[in-house]
Amino acid sequence: MSALPRDAARTEAPPQSWRLRRSGLLPGFSFTFGFTLFYLGLIVLFPLAVLLLKAAQLSPSQIWGIVSEPRALAAYRFSFGASLTAALLNALFGLLVAWVLARYRFPGKALCDALVDVPFALPTAVAGIALTSLLAPNGLIGRLFDAVGIQIAFARPGVVIALTFVGLPFVVRTVQPVLLELDPALEEAAAVLGASRLQTFLRVLLPAIFPSLLTGFALAFARALGEYGSIVFISGNLPGKTEIVPLLIVTKLEQYDYAGATAIAAVMLLLSFLLLLAINLLQTRTRAARAVRK
Repeated sequence: MSALPRDAARTEAPPQSWRLRRSGLLPGFSFTFGFTLFYLGLIVLFPLAVLLLKAAQLSPSQIWGIVSEPRALAAYRFSFGASLTAALLNALFGLLVAWVLARYRFPGKALCDALVDVPFALPTAVAGIALTSLLAPNGLIGRLFDAVGIQIAFARPGVVIALTFVGLPFVVRTVQPVLLELDPALEEAAAVLGASRLQTFLRVLLPAIFPSLLTGFALAFARALGEYGSIVFISGNLPGKTEIVPLLIVTKLEQYDYAGATAIAAVMLLLSFLLLLAINLLQTRTRAARAVRK
């Protein structure tokens, strides 16, 4: 077979992959990856590194004395306990809300779907004021519970309600798209094989939506853990009882105790990172096990 003329070889069309790389809208991988690392480092890692370096200026005994004082330990227990409770409630009821929005048609569905995003747009201080006026002992709902000796506002239940309010959209918006993309034929096949509705949900649907549900739970938990604006109004801010860690940090800053605020913030950062890392590892194992089953 004779060789192609030099002009023909020169005008031969380049490979398809080469043309895609050359005509892509975004730059190459090296540039985008480098910019990603730079941006994340500047926005996320650099401030956190400064915080840790500031805390490292204290001696271990000083840090331990600050972070292990009774007031700080009570704030840790209250913040993590209330955030975990709110995240679990959001995982349960957020899944139910996502299921209704994804599987049913009813009048006012668009309005309900829009209401889910209200906590995203509403300032947390406004949410705190609204919930406090509603759940306070003289409020519309709070007076009903106060009549039977149950206090909601300025106590743990009010804080959990506020954290549930701000974290609900994270669960709904991560689970709803997965429910919309699930093939209805899977449920039909399970029904044909004699599975009940509960069996279909537990064995067919739940394994498919569990990774997204776990993601929503992690986001809601992280959001609740860092919440400040709405909690300030509804918690009562009682040291050792209803005081959250962000409020304790602000209090120390107002007292010009920068070392104490930095130490507590660093501990909060490390604990939050470890919890989120554990949840991410669980997500990875869940996806890997699901891929193996497929």
